[in-house]
Amino acid sequence: MFRVMETIKSISNMNEALEARFAAQMQVNLHLTRALVSFQANKREQGFRWFKYKEGFSAALIHYLLDYLGIRSGTVLDPFAGAGTTLFVASQRGLASTGIELLPIGQEIIEVRKLTLLDRRRGFVDDLKRWHKAKPWKRSGHSHPFPHLRITMGAFSKENEALLGRYLAEIDREGSEATRRLLRFAALCILEQISYTRKDGQYLRWDYRSGRKQGVKPFDKGKIGSFDEAIDAKLSEILGDLEGDIGLLDLFPTSPNSGQIDVAGGSCLEELPKLSGRYFDALITSPPYCNRYDYTRTYALELALLGVGEDGLKNLRQAMLSCTVENREKQSLLSLFEENRFSCALESFRSQECLGGILQYLDDRKAAQQLNNNGIPRMVRNYFWEMTLVIFECARILKPGAPLVMVNDNVRYEGANISVDLILSSIAESAGFNVEKIWVLPNGKGNSSQQMGEFGREALRKCVYIWRAPKAKPARKPSLQLAGHQ
Repeated sequence: MFRVMETIKSISNMNEALEARFAAQMQVNLHLTRALVSFQANKREQGFRWFKYKEGFSAALIHYLLDYLGIRSGTVLDPFAGAGTTLFVASQRGLASTGIELLPIGQEIIEVRKLTLLDRRRGFVDDLKRWHKAKPWKRSGHSHPFPHLRITMGAFSKENEALLGRYLAEIDREGSEATRRLLRFAALCILEQISYTRKDGQYLRWDYRSGRKQGVKPFDKGKIGSFDEAIDAKLSEILGDLEGDIGLLDLFPTSPNSGQIDVAGGSCLEELPKLSGRYFDALITSPPYCNRYDYTRTYALELALLGVGEDGLKNLRQAMLSCTVENREKQSLLSLFEENRFSCALESFRSQECLGGILQYLDDRKAAQQLNNNGIPRMVRNYFWEMTLVIFECARILKPGAPLVMVNDNVRYEGANISVDLILSSIAESAGFNVEKIWVLPNGKGNSSQQMGEFGREALRKCVYIWRAPKAKPARKPSLQLAGHQ
C-alpha cells in the first residue's frame, strides 16, 4: 500500500504541475451550475423536455455560451450531438448547425424535432390532437410485440407491454409518415417511465418487481406509471409546447435559409475527417466522459424499439468513443486520418507526462490484480488517444480563431485523479489551439463510496473549456462546402 500511495502522490504532483501551467486560464465561474451543464435545466424547457436525455447539457448553457462568445452568424458544429441541444438552440438564433451522432436514439430525437419544429408544411398537430382525443389503441384488436433485446426482456408489466404493443400497431395504420414518426417518438419518451428499469450510468438498474435477480439491497423504483397515463401526459406535453401562448413553432426562424440543421449519423472519428477545413465558426460539445458509462445499455429499451438488434448493439458499443471497459482498440483509425496529422496527434499523445504516469500506474495495478475491472487501463488509454485525434481534426475544420467549447468531467481510478480538463488542454495546445479559459464549476463532484473508503474523499473538478482554433493557414486548400453533405 505504501508504494501505491507514493505513486498516487507522484501523479498528484504531475497534476499540480499542470494546474500551475494553466493557472492563468483556470477560473471558477459562478454562473455555471451542475443543473446548467446537465439535463436538469432542460426539464422545464419546451421541446427539450420531451425526451429525458440525461447525458446532455441544457439549452440555457448554449444560450449563455453563444452570448458570451458573441456568435451571431455562421455555422456551429457539435461532433457529439446527443439529443441535439446545441443544434436547436443555434437554429432558434438563426445560426446554421451541423451535428454528428452515433447512437440511433440521439439521431431519432434530432430528426423528429426537425420534422416537428422546422417543417411547417405538415398537419401533424391536428393528427396528434385526434390521437390524443380518440386514443385508438384502447380499442385496437391489433398488436405488435416489443422487439426485445436480451438485456431488455421482462422490462414491462404484462399490462403495459400489451398496451404498448397495441399503440405501436395503431401507429402503422396512420397514413402520414411524419405523424407515425412523432407518435412512435412519444412512445420512446416514456419507455423508462413505464418499465421496471432506471438508467444508472453503466447499466440498467432493475426494480425488484421485475423478478430479476437483485443485488444485496433490492432496488425499489417507486411508482411505475401505467402506459395510458404516461402516453396521455406525453402527448399533452408535446401539444402544449407546440400550441402554448408562445408556442415552439414561434421560436424558430421562418426563412428556409436560416437556422438550418444538418446531421451526420455515425462516429465522429469517421465523420470529422470528411468535413472541409476551416469551415466552422464555432464548436460546442460534450463528449462521453471517461467514466465507464455504457449508453448502449442504458438506452437499450429505446434502441430496441428503433430496431437495433443484438449485433447492432455490439457494433455500436465498439464504435463509440472509448468510454466503457468493453471498448477495444479501433484498428482502422490510421486509415481514417491524414498521415501527417495522425503522426502529430500520436506524438502529442505520447508526450503527455501526467497521462503516461497514470497509465503506468493503472497497468501496474492490473498486473497486481488490484483492479475491479481489467479493462480500465485500456479504456483510459483509448479514450485519450481517440480524443487526441478528435482535437487535431477540430483544429483543422474550425476557422482561424474560432472557439471550441467543451464540457467534461474529471475522473478518478484507484485513487489517482485524472485531470481530463488539463490533459486535453495540453493536447489542444500541441494541436495549435490557444487555451483561453478553463471554467471550473463552483461545486465539484465526489468520488465513489468504494474509493472514498480506500483513498479518502476528494472533490473532482467539472469544467467548461474554451479553446481558440489555430490561426495558421490550412495545409490544403479548403472547400467552401461540407464534404459529403448537400
